[in-house]
Amino acid sequence: MRHAKLSLSERLSYGFGDMGTSLAYNMASGFLLFYYTNVVGLPAASVGTVFLVARLLDAVIDVMVGISVDKTRSRWGRTRVYFLFTALPYALMSVAVFHVPAWGQGAQLVYAFLTFKALGILMSLQAIPYTALMPMMTQDGGERLKLSGMRSVGTSVGVVLGTATVMPLVQAFGAGDQQRGFGLTAMLFAGVGFACTVALFRNCRERHEDDASPRFAIWPAVQEMLRNRAWLVVFGACLLYFARFGMMMAATAYFAIDVLGRPWMISVMLPAVAGMLLLSAFVAPAILARAGIRNGTVGALTIGAVLFAALPFVQDHVGLFLGLYIGGCLATSITTTAAFAMVAETVDYHEAKFGVRREGLLSAGISLATKLGMALGTAGFAYVLGASGYVPGHVTDTAREAIRWTYSGGAVVLLIAQTLVMLLWPIGARGTSA
Repeated sequence: MRHAKLSLSERLSYGFGDMGTSLAYNMASGFLLFYYTNVVGLPAASVGTVFLVARLLDAVIDVMVGISVDKTRSRWGRTRVYFLFTALPYALMSVAVFHVPAWGQGAQLVYAFLTFKALGILMSLQAIPYTALMPMMTQDGGERLKLSGMRSVGTSVGVVLGTATVMPLVQAFGAGDQQRGFGLTAMLFAGVGFACTVALFRNCRERHEDDASPRFAIWPAVQEMLRNRAWLVVFGACLLYFARFGMMMAATAYFAIDVLGRPWMISVMLPAVAGMLLLSAFVAPAILARAGIRNGTVGALTIGAVLFAALPFVQDHVGLFLGLYIGGCLATSITTTAAFAMVAETVDYHEAKFGVRREGLLSAGISLATKLGMALGTAGFAYVLGASGYVPGHVTDTAREAIRWTYSGGAVVLLIAQTLVMLLWPIGARGTSA
């Protein structure tokens, strides 16, 4: 069982299971700030606070969900039961966030917070069991890299649909009414995500079970997690990766419209992220198997930082700008496939160090890093807009410069920080236990 080979249908279902959760979240990450400020008319700084406070609450919620996974025993296994019972509520809530009623501004902010928070809780109930599922499916390193590659495929398709197609669909569905367009687009994506989650539940199996008792003391388990060096590295790397990802997802529309003066580039730059994720899903496993997870990731991050640092100096040359941007996206996408495999490695590392696996709790920490990173990136950019005096339709030079340098400079700083964190990865230079 430890080295069981997985069928193609199982790998595909696992990979596209990520899309079931991330599709709605990608749309929210890329356009919810824009929707709140430019469609609903809420203040950017207030929206940033909504995002940040909602995600800070996840510090408790995600840990609770992770512990719940470790304690769960059901006829459908420890993780699959969560996919079964959250698929429909998650789909409904992903529609609700893009249906802000025409109330007073205070009531709209409360509605935005409650629906965004509910979406985050439901995401935790899907994403944490999903991440915990991989080490239960196989203990073979090669199979894990294949699963990581398929997850990258699902992620990339989710990003393409959740970014490149959003504004064209909003225009097509809304016919000039952006409120209606965003609402109908959210409904379409909710249906696709629901189907993916159902397929994940039906086709994937848990083969490797933890023999530990479902009854355990919570605080000592959390303390063990915090002493797991491999977990700490993955937590830090994911936090920094998704802070950059969230910042760039939220800022791209503003950058293309208000800095570059080329709105059409939104439908090129955001899909480029997904396209490179898709390409990296096929090239990253071979690169990481040869160079090792740590060395391969550090090299990719270094290349990405250099390419993004060059962007402000070539923005008037569209072809060169897009070439460097796409190259940077490819380099950083390789690190995503690495991160998925690293999460599974932290479970093995934990078992070797403490004698228990704790897939749910460890996955909860990574889910928290992902969502907190996205929130910090999105909220940080929203605060930049507020501090620079950004007003839709009346953008000052100060606001334009703030957007310009945050977009590339912020990315470079976060990539360098992520590189330093990755140098601390303890499971051997080539990805094997040290």
